[in-house]
Amino acid sequence: MLFFATCSKDDEPQYNNTTTNTSTTSPTVIMPDSTATETGIIIDPLLLRPKLPPTPFNYADVSLLPNHFNSVYLNFLDNSPNNNPINDAGATLGRVLFYDTKLSINNTIACASCHKQANAFSDPNQFSTGHNGEQTNRNAMSLVNLRYGFRFFWDLSATSLEEQVLMPIENTIEMGMPLNELVPKLQSIDYYPPLFEAAFGSPTVSTDGIAKALAQFLRSIMSYNAKYDEGITNDFTNFTAQENLGRALFFNGQTGCNFCHTSEAFFSSQALNTGLESNYSDLGAGNGRFKAVTLRNIGLTAPYMHDGRFTTLEEVITQYNENIQAHPFLDDRLTTNGQIGGPPKQLNLSAAEQAALVAFLHTLTDYNLLETIKFSNPFVH
Repeated sequence: MLFFATCSKDDEPQYNNTTTNTSTTSPTVIMPDSTATETGIIIDPLLLRPKLPPTPFNYADVSLLPNHFNSVYLNFLDNSPNNNPINDAGATLGRVLFYDTKLSINNTIACASCHKQANAFSDPNQFSTGHNGEQTNRNAMSLVNLRYGFRFFWDLSATSLEEQVLMPIENTIEMGMPLNELVPKLQSIDYYPPLFEAAFGSPTVSTDGIAKALAQFLRSIMSYNAKYDEGITNDFTNFTAQENLGRALFFNGQTGCNFCHTSEAFFSSQALNTGLESNYSDLGAGNGRFKAVTLRNIGLTAPYMHDGRFTTLEEVITQYNENIQAHPFLDDRLTTNGQIGGPPKQLNLSAAEQAALVAFLHTLTDYNLLETIKFSNPFVH
């Protein structure tokens, strides 16, 4: 038995041929990693269809970005290729692909299963659960502001976003779907040919089209509406005294936080050894080096580090304040002599200063991102 309770928003009609119920029953949300409704009725994921507006959402217009996101540095780091600029139809297709469990071998896992909008497109679990119940060995990092930077994954193993988006699909633990089987599978699903035609001018599903559409959608997920962004416009008069102390500590060179988490995107494309261990079992990009992820929405993306070892920001600050481990490849920005592998630097911040840093990091949270409909699950009925 299939039971749908539809959303009440009249401006978002079903894409096509989707059963509609005009009752006032509260909507049932079908999450990408669940097929059970609150009523206990089981929904076959093969029967779920995306609900899209008749006119695509605006994904391509970057004029909405604040001035501080139009810096020369960030424009240089923009990884949008000339052969795959964002367009509204392409990103719409990418949104459907991102949330569709049919991209997994057994129709149970979507990209969004491990990158949840409520958690700034990260996984609140230490490790993610794949299609067969196995767990990954690294924490799923946030996907916001991926338009900037040139290497992806904790170990920098993907050199483009178009390459990165396909790797979890074929990964035997994550989605387990060979691409040569995925293409005919999607071709046979009636809502994909028209979406591909709108995006690329042909109803033919292709691996290249899947990669380009997913990459367009991910590049469109921009975060720039935090308290920090408002502060830039009013000289941070909207900050508390504690938040301003934390901001000063972050940027004044005493902590060195902004040496690795750079620009208004607060990230680095580099992989760094940050002294988590003296002997790494997971070598990352080599020699215990891992990507310096964005601090945007960091208050929503716990647990932290590549292995999710820390559950709070306080633990992260304590690590850098007093627990950096010696290592032959410890990043030079974390050593007392400014040389790679030098003696570990200890910040020796007071409890008040550590709390101020945490308070500042919370000003990077963009709550609008969590409610933006164009980034949300279209398989909601």
